[in-house]
Amino acid sequence: MMISEEAIQLIKDKQALSIDSKTLVDEQLSLIYDNNWFNIWVPQILGGKELSLQDGLALLEELAYWDGGLGWTVTLCAGANMFAGYLDKDLARKVFADRKVCFGGSGRATGKAVWDGTQYSITGFWRFATGAPHLSHFTLNSFVYDGDKARVDKDGNPVFYSFFVPRDKVLIHYDWDSFGLACTASHSFSLENATVEAHHAFQIDPQHRIDDHVLYRIPFVPFAELTLLVNYMGMYRRYLDLVEKFFFEKSADENWHTKYGRDYFKRLDGLQQQLESDRTKVAALTEQLWALALQDSPLDAALASEITSTARGIVKHILADVVTLFPLLGINAAQNGQEINTVFRNIFTASQHSLLNI
Repeated sequence: MMISEEAIQLIKDKQALSIDSKTLVDEQLSLIYDNNWFNIWVPQILGGKELSLQDGLALLEELAYWDGGLGWTVTLCAGANMFAGYLDKDLARKVFADRKVCFGGSGRATGKAVWDGTQYSITGFWRFATGAPHLSHFTLNSFVYDGDKARVDKDGNPVFYSFFVPRDKVLIHYDWDSFGLACTASHSFSLENATVEAHHAFQIDPQHRIDDHVLYRIPFVPFAELTLLVNYMGMYRRYLDLVEKFFFEKSADENWHTKYGRDYFKRLDGLQQQLESDRTKVAALTEQLWALALQDSPLDAALASEITSTARGIVKHILADVVTLFPLLGINAAQNGQEINTVFRNIFTASQHSLLNI
């Protein structure tokens, strides 16, 4: 078991409070820090767990099974902390000396970073920084300017870099009010002429990696797609288990069991088998991706395409299946505070992420 019974109990006990608080609460954060879950993809030399892709994905799916909001937060923040492998080594050692270091932000290039020959001055607005209240650094993509002139590459395309900025330079806009994943506190943030040194800029590309751990040989997009997908599948696995529990409880009513039981359980069994098939397929794609990284071979275009299509295909049919099951579950499934309703809302909110959106 990757998560202790004590940890699972704490996660379950604090889920409702974190939803009401619209952020992870202190007990949840302490659990994350104590288990170093924000640093599962960080090199051991920096104090991270340096998990393999397979082990990291298994942990993220299990966390999402027990609490989709907490699992989503760990997934996004751990994914951002992974940028440690692309940072200047001395800077990374300094930043990751703090056990509570937590990166998070936006992948959209919407800002303007003006280079004056010594440092960058960044201005812009970004949305959906998961875990905003407890981030130590905000990450963002920003177009680069040399003075008033936009920097372009050899093909004439605008150049953008990734940056990480200490939270004291950031203005958080407390605007996250989604009907699901409430505790992820994915607020917007902005910068106004915030100055950062040159080594706070980096490029998330295997060619620009500083650390040569196997993980950093994997392009970021398929890595991110897989981390989000297993999170999504973990939430769905929990949903199916809660549906099964409901059906068993209803089966105590002989009339219900006679009229609906056999058909409903048959439907559910088919969906559970499909999920196991999907999990096996995702595991196989993960093994292929990891094998290429072990060999330091470039990502095969066909594999990259298959990961994308698989992720979106699985999300598409999960959404359809959840909608099919919902009318069978009675009014409790529509009640705030019922776990099955919480999972339902988390599933539909998570589906809106650009890397999963169909």
